[in-house]
Amino acid sequence: MNDLNAILEPGMLVMHPDRPEWGTGQVQSNIGGRVTVNFREQGKVVIDGRWVTLLPVFED
Repeated sequence: MNDLNAILEPGMLVMHPDRPEWGTGQVQSNIGGRVTVNFREQGKVVIDGRWVTLLPVFED
């Protein structure tokens, strides 16, 4: 698991670095390197943390 993804907890806001059109997403779960995020424009997506480092958002 990517070290930055390890800090992600349910409720935190993130953006996908390669899919800015998805908008801000809210972390639903982070289990075994698989981060489930509900994105504003894309809906629920399961991200494999081995390949994608999600970007924390501190203001929406």
